[in-house]
Amino acid sequence: MKKMIIALALFVAGLSAEAQLRTPQSSPKTTINQVVGLTDVEITYSRPSAKGRVVFGNLIPFGKVWRTGANDNTIVSFSDDVIIDGKTLKKGKYSLYTIPKIESWDVIFYKTTDNWGNPEEWKEENVVLKTSVKPETLNKSVETFTIGVSGLDNNYAFLEMYWENSYAAVKFEVPTQQKTTANIEKVLAGPSAGDYFSAAQFLFQSNGDANKALAHVNKALDMTKEKPFWYNRLKSLIQAKLGDKKGAVETAKASLAAAEIAKNQDYVKMNKDSIAEWSKS
Repeated sequence: MKKMIIALALFVAGLSAEAQLRTPQSSPKTTINQVVGLTDVEITYSRPSAKGRVVFGNLIPFGKVWRTGANDNTIVSFSDDVIIDGKTLKKGKYSLYTIPKIESWDVIFYKTTDNWGNPEEWKEENVVLKTSVKPETLNKSVETFTIGVSGLDNNYAFLEMYWENSYAAVKFEVPTQQKTTANIEKVLAGPSAGDYFSAAQFLFQSNGDANKALAHVNKALDMTKEKPFWYNRLKSLIQAKLGDKKGAVETAKASLAAAEIAKNQDYVKMNKDSIAEWSKS
């Protein structure tokens, strides 16, 4: 009986191993990442191959919506708003669909990204942006469908598609100028309250210069109209570390009052505990 149980267990284990057999995908999935100016672009798609078949006009019929790849959605994401054909495409993730035609390709950015291939029901309200581009004929056949980002410039790039003897590209513009100008203005304007708070917090937590930490947190508080309870909490801890228990108690009371208004019970408790401790000193 024991031998039969062992044999059965080995048989089941063999079936399990068979079920987990890994085989190559006919249309392998890939992800590409590219920074254009200061904008992150990511494309995830599956790559079918021609395998001796006529692609456009046969495997991919002209005038029909194509998933622009294989299997589940080809997804394109932008970390910033981009401009395509004079229209704004908001930052985010989109399914990429195309309608290949002999004279032109329609390129469509679609709202939903959880479809297997084409949506079960195509909804025009989900078309976020649609543009038309003129395809070019390549002098060499491309066996495997390829999407890339090329023609890189600080302010634009091209989303390119190649397969068989066809090439189509969509130019997209990125807000490098605006982002760089905003970053320059921010840096030249000097540190923010948050920067001073972070510096004070680092010095306190790393046992750095406590007097500098106090100066930084005071600067952060001076720059804010509403004194955040976590700013005053840090200041009270620095004061206590410097031996100013009386000052620490007064600052902790300010932090406590603000924390009670914000209904942050963690800071309420921490401040009450610290006030009780420092008042004994």
